[in-house]
Formats: sequence, C-alpha cells, structure tokens
Amino acid sequence: MSKSETTTKAEHYDVIRKPIITEKATMASEHNAVVFEVHIDANKPMIKEAVETLFGVKVKAVNTMITKGKSKRFRGQMGRRKDVKKAYVTLVEGNTIDVSTGL
Repeated sequence: MSKSETTTKAEHYDVIRKPIITEKATMASEHNAVVFEVHIDANKPMIKEAVETLFGVKVKAVNTMITKGKSKRFRGQMGRRKDVKKAYVTLVEGNTIDVSTGL
C-alpha cells in the first residue's frame, strides 16, 4: 500500500473495502458523513484521494479508528477475529454518497 504518483481505480478499491451500514453510521449520515471499512495500513490522505476519485465528491475531513478483533470460540478452539479499520468521511456541504446501492 505505497503511495505512488499514479494510482489506478483498482488501488482505490484496495483502500476502501466496503461501506459500513449500521445504526451509528446512519446517524452519522445525517451530519453529511459516510463510514467505510478501509485497509488496515491506509492513511487519511490515501482514503481522501480514494473517496474523491471513486465517488466524485469533495471530502472535508477523514477520521479513522481501529476496532480490535474479539476472541471467539470456533468449533471448540479459541480463535480471534481480525482487527478492522473504519474511516468516518465527512463530505463538503452539497455532496452525497448513496451507500445503499452497489459500488
């Protein structure tokens, strides 16, 4: 995940994995924010560039957080879910992204 001068559309889709549609994310959308699951090594400028390129919107701010994976029992064995990085992307007024439709 290195930042190069020319990034392709496929590399942008590697940064942004999927939109997160939860009750909390829906409440954030009332304040012109969208929540995405992103690559664990992605930084804020990479996320901003990917969202602006893929969706054609202007990004005002990007806030990120890492949710640690839970320890869970799987077929009698202890396992661990993976860590997930989320990005709360705030858009400039007048821009919207409809995450209920496919990417």
